[in-house]
Amino acid sequence: MWRDPGTPADSYYQVRPECTDVPQSKFRIKAGKTLSVRKWNAAFSSDGHLDIGKTLDRIHRGGIHPSIRGAVWEFLLGCYDPKSTFDERDEIRQRRRTKYTMLKEECQRMFPVIGTGSFITAPIITENGEPTRDPIVLEQISLATGSDPSKRLKQQNGRGPPDKKKIEWKLTLHQIGMSDLCSPMIMLLEDEADAFWCFERLMRRLRGNFRCTESSVGVETQLGNLASVTQVVDPKLHQHLETLGGGDYLFAFRMLMVLFRREFSFGDALYLWEMMWALEYDPDLFSIYEHCESAAEKSEGSKGKTKSVRQCGKFERENLRNGGKNAASAPLPISVFLVASVLKDRSTKLLTEARGLDDVVKILNDVNGNLDAKKACTGAMKLHKKYLKKAKNT
Repeated sequence: MWRDPGTPADSYYQVRPECTDVPQSKFRIKAGKTLSVRKWNAAFSSDGHLDIGKTLDRIHRGGIHPSIRGAVWEFLLGCYDPKSTFDERDEIRQRRRTKYTMLKEECQRMFPVIGTGSFITAPIITENGEPTRDPIVLEQISLATGSDPSKRLKQQNGRGPPDKKKIEWKLTLHQIGMSDLCSPMIMLLEDEADAFWCFERLMRRLRGNFRCTESSVGVETQLGNLASVTQVVDPKLHQHLETLGGGDYLFAFRMLMVLFRREFSFGDALYLWEMMWALEYDPDLFSIYEHCESAAEKSEGSKGKTKSVRQCGKFERENLRNGGKNAASAPLPISVFLVASVLKDRSTKLLTEARGLDDVVKILNDVNGNLDAKKACTGAMKLHKKYLKKAKNT
């Protein structure tokens, strides 16, 4: 029986002529499956209430049309409450744009390079708050501002001793560059402020991965979770990786940190993200992010609340059915099961060909540009069910 092959999504994202080795996207826009502009508009009531359940079902079936991705992502990431009206969202949007302008101006007062598009590769001050003497950093500041960087930094510090918050910000400024995660937001949302708040919501989900202490990096927790899941769903593979010295699962570091952004083509990475967010969707997201200090408080803030299962993503529903919200710890994110799914899919190759960690890395690098986002999500869901079932019986 003839089937519509769909329209390639690559044409919606311009690629520079010099980039000749860009993998083609497997994601195709399919009529009747992909969330279209018409279906998206029809999902709203006359005053602006969104039927999020119907929207999630459509995304599960075929992703989101590129022309409305930004608008849909704002809901998937918890920027807006589906129960809000058009007027309420306009008010929130204007308030956030004003706040973004104030935040940006505050950052520019502390360091004028902010907003110029330039970047700094090392701390601009020393541990005690004094201006740096690093010639490379001084040259970078000079190129960005067109003025004497030493004089400018001294003038800023001469206004009084910087407080602890400013010192920490300036010491870590060179580490902020989330291009893998932020660039899609900039592309999909016309207003810079809207893109920022969409990115801010995403970072609330992922902030644990980036929190570092003197003894650990935040993503190590997720790597530990990945090890636990793999040990349950594929103990033979887990044992083999441990024997090779890969029991810490550091080879999966990048996959978790930037959500497979480097393993998929650009179009497929966006498709994967929206599939993940739709599967994980929690109708309480907006209220949690608006009223809680961090996404880490999600499970605590959700206790005792009655929510419509129909308005939850499939992954979230599975957690609800299995008492995930009442567990001592928050449910594991779908990204962990996605990585576990990729490992299990390559299990035979890893078991037979990997004789060291270099082999593990090489085998996993071979998946770059060759993964199918929908199959990866389907595999993650299957592993999630298997893991919950086995975890219950232990």
